[in-house]
Amino acid sequence: MQSRLLHLFRRHARRTAVTLIPLAFALLHISGALHLQVLERLENIIYDTRLRATMPRTLDERIVIVDIDEKSLDRVGHWPWGRDKLAALTQELFERQQVALVGFDVLFAEADGSSGLANLERLAKGPLRAQTGFKEQLARLAPTLDYDALFAQALQGRPAVLGYYFTSDRDGRTKGVLPPPALPTERLRGLPLRATSWGGYGSNIEKLANAVPAAGFFNSVTDDDGVVRSLPLLAEHQGKYYESLALAMFRTLLGLPEVHPNYVSAAPQGTHDTLHSIVLRQHGRELALPVDDRLATLIPFRGPGDVSGGSFRYVSASDVLEGKLPANNLQGQLILVGSTTPGLLDLRVTPVGRTYPGVETHANMLSAFLDGKSIVRPDYAVGFDAAQLLCAGVLLALALPALSATYAVLLSLGVVAALAGLNLWLYLAQGLAMPLATVIVMAVLAFALNMVYGYFVESRSKRELAALFGTYVPPELVDEMVKQPENYSMQATSRELTVMFCDMRGFTAMSEQMEPLQLQALLNDVFSQLTHIIRSHRGTIDKYMGDCVMAFWGAPVPTAEHAQLAVQAALDMERAVEQINLLHRERGLPEIGIGIGLNTGTMCVGDMGSDIRRSYTVIGDAVNLGSRLEGLSKHYGVRTVVSETTHSQVPQFAWQELDRVRVKGKAQAVVIYTPMSPLDTLSPARASEISTWQHFLAAYRAQDWTQCGTLLTDLLHNAPHSSLYGLYANRVQALRGQPFDPGWDSATSFDTK
Repeated sequence: MQSRLLHLFRRHARRTAVTLIPLAFALLHISGALHLQVLERLENIIYDTRLRATMPRTLDERIVIVDIDEKSLDRVGHWPWGRDKLAALTQELFERQQVALVGFDVLFAEADGSSGLANLERLAKGPLRAQTGFKEQLARLAPTLDYDALFAQALQGRPAVLGYYFTSDRDGRTKGVLPPPALPTERLRGLPLRATSWGGYGSNIEKLANAVPAAGFFNSVTDDDGVVRSLPLLAEHQGKYYESLALAMFRTLLGLPEVHPNYVSAAPQGTHDTLHSIVLRQHGRELALPVDDRLATLIPFRGPGDVSGGSFRYVSASDVLEGKLPANNLQGQLILVGSTTPGLLDLRVTPVGRTYPGVETHANMLSAFLDGKSIVRPDYAVGFDAAQLLCAGVLLALALPALSATYAVLLSLGVVAALAGLNLWLYLAQGLAMPLATVIVMAVLAFALNMVYGYFVESRSKRELAALFGTYVPPELVDEMVKQPENYSMQATSRELTVMFCDMRGFTAMSEQMEPLQLQALLNDVFSQLTHIIRSHRGTIDKYMGDCVMAFWGAPVPTAEHAQLAVQAALDMERAVEQINLLHRERGLPEIGIGIGLNTGTMCVGDMGSDIRRSYTVIGDAVNLGSRLEGLSKHYGVRTVVSETTHSQVPQFAWQELDRVRVKGKAQAVVIYTPMSPLDTLSPARASEISTWQHFLAAYRAQDWTQCGTLLTDLLHNAPHSSLYGLYANRVQALRGQPFDPGWDSATSFDTK
């Protein structure tokens, strides 16, 4: 098995190398040495498609979005609203609706001066400072006109979370007050974490920031194609790590557990540490939230988004302010206050919508936290990608060159389906967004290059091979040859083969009696039948020479049983001629005879000839002997004459030895035979006749003419018309009067071809 695989590899080494080219480029891409932007775009397309296909599209009744929508702006007024209205909104949510948590996806970076309190205070210190009772009235009214204080009072002591944002301002401009870091530096190992880093921020005024237990940033991560697919859970600013709005709300809901790092490696690596997850710890209990190398997680969108998306319930902020909702209608629910109004610029491009409300991205993250589900691209994604590339690439490179086009398509589709299935399972069952685009493109390109190489290079050589050998070799042998075209060529080689010469008897007489066209048709018909028999026994047609056909076995496709196939072909050709003669007698046409000579030996086979005309043929002494044997068939009165080398390789046939002969051009005598039939079909009478004949030959070579005469009498009695027995009867008669010759080898010499 191992040697066979090694042979296949060597045979298809070039095609395998070509198939490995996409793998090499793919590995360069994922290593960062070669940046192929098209693969990154395709990866995003695959991720977005998979996300949309697997979204639950169900309503999460735990989370409600209080929407500052067009209706609210129309009824309450343009944004920003006075903080007194926000205080009233907060009071309504906590007191009358009994909600569990409120998060604000809006920013309160400026003090609210809409009440005019600041102007009144300036008047009290200026033009109206002498006005009797003005200061006293202002002191009584101030608490009701300090809208920021009213809002802060409404938030105080309640599970409310404010939002803010970070900026990448080079000047590091800041505004408002940041909350305490969620992950203090003393919980780190002395190295900064790999995280999204920001230079500036815009946060809430101090009075409001101090009134809430937590605040979180509402920044998202925009990919290179402008699409928001993930939200960072932690972000870095001046060496400190702050939490997102969704994480702040989730921690507030849990009672603000501590945030701890869960490192990828046991010891710091390089200049930064990398986290596998962040861990929330409280009262001995832990909850891990997986993150990627940016301390972010992919947003597990529930549906297409917006009021009609069906993922979350939307309530108009004006309806809450005006008390239109029944009491306790939102009891126990988690509230996110945000806006879907285009004018407030909180719409984002996401995989599930081009104008997706930013507030709903945080709702999706909060929903995932509550369900204990997340989607993350882990730190080992590159290693996983390299592993699947190597497995798929090597498999295709080794297997595709050895497969037919149909099986190559099936294998490639199977590999792609297996990779896609594994990727989908990891996504759905493990929450892992593993790369897929690169390996899919690699597999497709590997298949395409393999097919192109096979068609334009290997198929061309196969077509050339078929064109070269198609007129000589049976189609089934050509089919075998094109499977390994590199093993066959027209170059001359020496090997053991079996050659056949078949001559048509009576051709001269027929040419005198028949019209040329009639003779041509008869000759073509006979040669067609004989050629079909030769090719059906894996023989190669060498050439047609007038009324003679020459063929050989064992080349170009090596065949161990070439001698047996040639003998069987000769016997089938004899029977075919008998059938042809039956038809000729019925049609009044002249009968034909054939003489066949077979010899096995070492011959030179290859493309030979001149610059003008060449052919695939055999030459050599063994070929010449085959030709001489064909000429002896008429002399011995048999149809087929076979040399002793051919006879020795076909023991499964019954043979009748003919003679020892010394043909022209050969000093050494050879024994010749004629095939009778397969041993298992030989009749007892025929077997007895052959046995008697062997005794005769022994007596003949011993020069025992009396015994020869006795045995010949028996043979001629059973076969009175045998030309062979008649030939030897004449020889015995001529030799009877000669003295015993101790140097006689009984060989018959022939001086003509």
